Amino acid sequence: MLSPAPAPLVGIARLAAESPLLEAKSRVEYFELPARSIVNKCSSPRMPFPYTINPYRGCEFGCRYCYARYTHEFMGMEDGRLFEERIYAKAGAAELLRQELRHLPEGHIAIGTSTDPYQPAERRFEVTRRILEVFAGERGRSLSITTKSNLIERDVELLAQIARANVLHINMTITTLDADLARKLEPQAPRPDLRLAAVRALTGAGLSVGVFLNPILPGLTDGVVNLDAVAAAAKQAGAGYLGGGVLFLMPSAQKVFFPFLDAEFPELAPRYRARFARNPYLRGEYLRMIRERVRRIRARHGLAAAPTEYTPELEPEKQLPLFV
Repeated sequence: MLSPAPAPLVGIARLAAESPLLEAKSRVEYFELPARSIVNKCSSPRMPFPYTINPYRGCEFGCRYCYARYTHEFMGMEDGRLFEERIYAKAGAAELLRQELRHLPEGHIAIGTSTDPYQPAERRFEVTRRILEVFAGERGRSLSITTKSNLIERDVELLAQIARANVLHINMTITTLDADLARKLEPQAPRPDLRLAAVRALTGAGLSVGVFLNPILPGLTDGVVNLDAVAAAAKQAGAGYLGGGVLFLMPSAQKVFFPFLDAEFPELAPRYRARFARNPYLRGEYLRMIRERVRRIRARHGLAAAPTEYTPELEPEKQLPLFV
């Protein structure tokens, strides 16, 4: 008996299957993905911003805990490892952005919410830089960039130009200063010391920069010594604020993270499985304790919980009244 024919691919899955291969390395393949839009409306009430931009689909850093692995499932890729092995650069991003900004209402735009905008693919394809060049011509926008990469130093002059006419905050994620632990958790991301050097370079250019501890991992990075060390280093590097959110573990991420724990931290694996069996979010007393721990650490080092808003040097032109 013949097996039924597979269902035809539709939507983003079809576009991904038809995407031309741009380049391949020993571990990673790069594709160009046709994009219908570049600015996405954020529908989650948990997020403090209405719009997002992710220049790439997939992320080569391969963070074991990454919640965004589910986005490759939309493209027909159930194997969570493909998220870090098949990277899609969005085609025509700059022109799409120009078109969409003409009609986009006011609201904060967060860049790099699902995939890192400065992952290795950016060295080759510069999608993020072309997007930033568009924002350099804008006035009165509110923007943020979240990254784990010191590659952002490449664009320091462009970022400073954007910040003169728009509100711009840069979030550098550093979960631990322990280089060995960081390599296990975030195998292809730049070392923590390189990220701190980027914070120094950015703050030295007058930019608003903070450090994110996210995600705080139970039994791995949630200790006072670890969190305090990151906070102290962030303050010394010039960061103005410190973010600290606990682990959020989607089922797609569990497929990668649990086997990782089995291999590297087997004593923690059963507790993680039990804790995340019913819900990808941590709740209850643990969450309250972590929030209080991070609050005390912030206070100790004189760091804010969020960036301080500022008025750009070049404010948008306002219509002046004819008579005063």
